[in-house]
Amino acid sequence: MQLEAFIRDIPDFPKPGIIFKDITPLLSDPKAFQTSIDSLQNLVKSIKIDAIAAAEARGFLFAAPLALQLKKPLILLRKPGKLPYKTHSLRYDLEYGSAELHMHTDAVKPGDNILLIDDVLATGGTMKAACELVKKAGGNVAACAFLIELRFLKGKDQLQGYEYFSLVTY
Repeated sequence: MQLEAFIRDIPDFPKPGIIFKDITPLLSDPKAFQTSIDSLQNLVKSIKIDAIAAAEARGFLFAAPLALQLKKPLILLRKPGKLPYKTHSLRYDLEYGSAELHMHTDAVKPGDNILLIDDVLATGGTMKAACELVKKAGGNVAACAFLIELRFLKGKDQLQGYEYFSLVTY
């Protein structure tokens, strides 16, 4: 199945000059959505994984079903104030400002191998921060996996030293 057929371009969203890759048609088609999860599972099948982590919100859409299929714990990486327990946090810079990710302090055990999932690899800032947060908690980044990679934004440059996979590239 060609997953690209289920990803539509939305010109000038969220601002003029941007072509947004809309994954809602893929999510609306159970076969395409299942194929994306199965394909992610196939990409990471040879990697030792203790848990799967994802940054909110669209990363959760792919990480949760993959965690169920692999029978692995799911770790949520969220914005400040969204997790109820004690957290590790990491502040990071974006092109136009900064952001912050939080993770429960008991989510990663020292030495755990964590697979990080997100829907899109664009500039790589959020995934780089997610990798650093896992390492801050004592875990190892097993790999990073994405539904889509926007190669022209060179996000892979932020992931030097980490194995990463993407199902669809533009």
